[in-house]
Amino acid sequence: MAKKEAAETVEVVEKAAVTYTKEQLYNSKRYAERKDVLMVVLEESKEYTLAEVDELIEKFMNRKVD
Repeated sequence: MAKKEAAETVEVVEKAAVTYTKEQLYNSKRYAERKDVLMVVLEESKEYTLAEVDELIEKFMNRKVD
């Protein structure tokens, strides 16, 4: 039973570590309505997890505008 739980934990960690390029995220259905924000908050030469992208979008949308 413990081996099964350990295997599931490893699988979850591996899925969480998946990264995507700016181009992949820009072309995804998930961010189809946020393409303009992606162009501003993401760097060309960096890869991001979905959690990182969601956090960057959230920070951008909630920033104070002067």
